[in-house]
Amino acid sequence: MSAENKGVLTPALLWAGLRYVLRGGLAKPGGHLPSTGHTVPADFAGVGVATADDTAVDEVVMQALQHMGLRQARIDLSYGDLEGPPNRLLERLLAADIGVMLHLVQPYSAARRMAEASVQQEWHNFVANVLQRYGQRIRCIEIGSTINRRRWAGYDSKGFFIAWDIAYRLIRAHGVTLAGPNVTDFEPLYNIAVLGKLAQLGQLPDIHTNNLFSERVTEPERYDHRILGFQWARRLKVNLVKKARLLQDIGLHFGVSRLSSPAAFWTLPRIERLLPDGEEKQADYLARHMLLCAASGVLEQAFWGPLICQREGLIDDGSDGYPALERITHYASVAGTQFRARPALLAMRTFNTLIPGSRYEGAMHTTRGLELHAFRSAEQYVHAVWTSNGKAIALASVYPASALSQARCLDRDGELLAALPALVSEAPIYLCWPADTNNQAVSKLPSSPFFSIHRHMRGRYYHLFEADGWRGMFVASSAAAAGILQEVLHPARLPAPTKATTLRNARNVIWAIENPLIGKVVAKQPIKIALQKHLVDRFKPSKARRSWDAAAELMRRGIPTAEPIAYFERINDRSLKENYYICDFFPADFSARELLSAFAAGAAEFEGISQEAAYQQLSQFLLMLHGRGVFFRDLSGGNILIRKQADGTLAFSLIDINRAHFFNKSTVLSKRIADLTRICNKLHWEGREQLVGRYLAALGRPFSLRFKLPFYLYDSKVWLKRHLGRKAITRLFRKKRPAH
Repeated sequence: MSAENKGVLTPALLWAGLRYVLRGGLAKPGGHLPSTGHTVPADFAGVGVATADDTAVDEVVMQALQHMGLRQARIDLSYGDLEGPPNRLLERLLAADIGVMLHLVQPYSAARRMAEASVQQEWHNFVANVLQRYGQRIRCIEIGSTINRRRWAGYDSKGFFIAWDIAYRLIRAHGVTLAGPNVTDFEPLYNIAVLGKLAQLGQLPDIHTNNLFSERVTEPERYDHRILGFQWARRLKVNLVKKARLLQDIGLHFGVSRLSSPAAFWTLPRIERLLPDGEEKQADYLARHMLLCAASGVLEQAFWGPLICQREGLIDDGSDGYPALERITHYASVAGTQFRARPALLAMRTFNTLIPGSRYEGAMHTTRGLELHAFRSAEQYVHAVWTSNGKAIALASVYPASALSQARCLDRDGELLAALPALVSEAPIYLCWPADTNNQAVSKLPSSPFFSIHRHMRGRYYHLFEADGWRGMFVASSAAAAGILQEVLHPARLPAPTKATTLRNARNVIWAIENPLIGKVVAKQPIKIALQKHLVDRFKPSKARRSWDAAAELMRRGIPTAEPIAYFERINDRSLKENYYICDFFPADFSARELLSAFAAGAAEFEGISQEAAYQQLSQFLLMLHGRGVFFRDLSGGNILIRKQADGTLAFSLIDINRAHFFNKSTVLSKRIADLTRICNKLHWEGREQLVGRYLAALGRPFSLRFKLPFYLYDSKVWLKRHLGRKAITRLFRKKRPAH
């Protein structure tokens, strides 16, 4: 256990928690699957709020709550706030009949000194004053604030229980509902230990609170790899639903039947480490998180928060700073003045309009890349549907045509779509039918049902194609534009490569196509398939499909590659050659191979680019590539195209992308080095020192012998392949063949 987490737990409490675990308390077979038949509380959804000195911020908060239809709010109150802006906002919330969870936060400096009598008296007076002023007007009071993070909360093993004892006695005397202890993330040893100790003291809360974060995994429905690593994640199956159900079991074990998640969010900087579409992904995440919390069947309420904040709010306030204390511990105030609603606010409004108050009728698909959850209210029957990140599935392969013909569809943000979408993606949609219908999804999906797409590409949409024995997909701005692409690029009408248009002719033929309707594009078709590939690749998607999938993955991560336009594959093709991938043409000036080879030959600059500028920009590009979870596996210099821009900077674009692997975290160092050995193969050691040295320096590492050794090994491998490999033997026989 890390130093920051040692605060509240004593060895005795830790052992009590471990005993619970060893007795099978966390064993819940099937716990990752939501239960069915429960009603989602009408007041299920809430949001954390704060204000500023300017009373206009109060109005922004109230209007946002009204816009989302939320009648529940959580507000933090600390010393001095009873005479300040938080009290002013609290009065407005209560006047508007908003249900308030009042979170009492002891300052960090005081929490550290709870053993002192004067500090205890100050806390007593604060809680007493709050109760005297608000008493029965609030829904509940929450005591405890991220108690498993001592560097945020300040409590040690004695301090928290002293603070709790004081608050408990006062709150019970006033007959107010008590919530706590506010553990953050999923660290159940704390819940077990603290609730166990409170049970011994006879001071249990009415509501067990735990901030059900999921942001340490990139998708709320994923199994949490941070518990025991990736190897165990699929065995333990601890996803958001199972976390909620395990926490409910812990509460029930000690006598607390009610469970609430007072805060959860996914910060934009954390999202943007991997994905550039930060605000769109925040909205996807919120919708999926809230839907799964509702499906779990054990949460009384789930709050999102904070409402207003530059880093994680549903509303951006335009500020660029961040308080010293994390907002998950104390959401004290709003810092900025330039307010802008984010897509996540609309996603919350849509969820809150459709789901609370409805009966959950179960998951028709879950945990296998497709999530489909059914809810029924007096007004309508709703299916919430989405896929894992970066994937899509044809809506027609999920539902029979008879069900789709009767459905209305709302997108994640609540817009009623004029027509049903062709694809279900990572952004949830809501299919709606009259309340008395009972449409069901198909129980068995087709083999390989998922496509890779860049869902949040602005102004461009995906269009499925299947006709004349071919199938595939287009990216176009409209259905009309897709029709033009289909007419021009259909394999039956695709211009064949000529000597003048061919760019590469080896295992694949790659050629340029110019058409006045679509401009200049590039097509690729496999023409040579090795015998062993005929056996292995028969069980893989076509080469065109793999190129399409890799391009979509690169684009959604913000890694430049030629934009995919279409792919086609002949249905039931046994030759493995009748497939075409078509992408935009990237007007490159040269490749990284040409650039680095020139420096290796002694050139001080290439095309007006100095060595220093080239190494600096190339290293930054490679850092971005790996930082966003890409292991390219074929990162030769020829696969990085470069265009020199007007300001002298370099624009990069990746080609020959089929072999790339993608991860939901930054690429590990060993795989990064494997990529770097390939791009540096034609570069001299002085150049390697500069390029790789800059790269590793950005990671805080020296280019030491440990990292140089893989380069020597790869150089040896290339030498052996060139002199003893199959192609070398072929060249040798050609030299010995007598001339005719």
